[in-house]
Amino acid sequence: MGMRTVDEHLADILAALPLVPPLTLALLEARGAVLAEPVEAPVPLPPFDNSAMDGYAVVAADVAAASESDPAVLPVIGDIAAGDPGVTALRPGLTARIMTGAPMPAGADAVIPVEWTDAGTATVRITRPAPPGHYIRRAGEDVLAGQVVVPEGTRLAAAQLAMLAAVGRSHVLVRPRPRVVVLSTGTELREPGSRLAHGQIWDSNSFMLTAAAQEAGAVGYRQETVGDDPEHVRDTIEDQLGRADAIVTSGGVSMGAHDVVKLVFTGAAERSVVFSKVRMRPGKPQGFGLLQGTPIFTLPGNPVSAYVSFQVFVRPALRAMQGLPPEPLPTTGAVLTDDIKSPAGLRHYMRGRLSHHRGTYSVTPVEGQGSHQLQSLSSADALIVLPEDAEAVPAGSHVEVMRMPS
Repeated sequence: MGMRTVDEHLADILAALPLVPPLTLALLEARGAVLAEPVEAPVPLPPFDNSAMDGYAVVAADVAAASESDPAVLPVIGDIAAGDPGVTALRPGLTARIMTGAPMPAGADAVIPVEWTDAGTATVRITRPAPPGHYIRRAGEDVLAGQVVVPEGTRLAAAQLAMLAAVGRSHVLVRPRPRVVVLSTGTELREPGSRLAHGQIWDSNSFMLTAAAQEAGAVGYRQETVGDDPEHVRDTIEDQLGRADAIVTSGGVSMGAHDVVKLVFTGAAERSVVFSKVRMRPGKPQGFGLLQGTPIFTLPGNPVSAYVSFQVFVRPALRAMQGLPPEPLPTTGAVLTDDIKSPAGLRHYMRGRLSHHRGTYSVTPVEGQGSHQLQSLSSADALIVLPEDAEAVPAGSHVEVMRMPS
């Protein structure tokens, strides 16, 4: 297969992805999930007229002439607390103390805040007038009965969970956060904290990609590294199919004799993973397919290549699996501070740092743009996206920038 564009590879991934099946979850378990049903309010919110202040419920006409020099003096017949089920009515010429959120008594049409009074408990002196409706929250002024309060396709965060609780929902039907299993391959890899022999390195990709999956709204599970034995790699991946909605591997997908992931999935018995060369830098070698219906993304082993590949292909895919638009990282326009060069015919993702001054973003490429240079990735906060036809881009040019999660 010849080289394909970034857009072609992403389009093929999105066309093959299954949706995460919906299930019913309790509200707090549903944080980060995507609502799979529209939720309507069964009652108006507020469900009754209530006080917006601590103060006194009055008939507005009784205090129409109140002033500092000639206050209105009213008998206080009782207290009305929030949640009070025994509220009845208030006759003209009387008042009742009322708390924020407490139901308005019939006959009262205004609330006088405590600050406008002497805070009396038997009688109260009111020094300012108030029009009808003053400091009253009307029934239904927030939400009407039957109104859709959270539409289908909404990712549920704190504010949406509060809205669902406010309309009485304890459980909702959602597409849960995809469960993503991340696996690094390579005989040279060792767990952080272990001792290294000559030729060995500590695994970083699986930690990076698991965190990236979590940043993308998924549930990330890191699997310990595996070596370059094809049978072990295959068995390890197949063992994860029961708990994974998607699998992400790094390493073993290029052209080397020991590129084990590619070897495992291009044998005669397994053709479900397609390996491609994509017109991008870094991240040219890519693989994607379905294993027993579960998407698997086989990313390059160099850490920057793996990171960029995740943000360009896996992040949009995880969103699409929940029924969300397959958006990449947030983008912004920025002014380039330095001259840069880019390989012809490849979409180039360079690490950079953003700055903001007087309403304009500028971006500076960081030192060290090799796909193995993790320090430059760690110090960057943006990916500068250079199109395939850009070869020499001078300082002062406007470029597109993908903002990395912070």
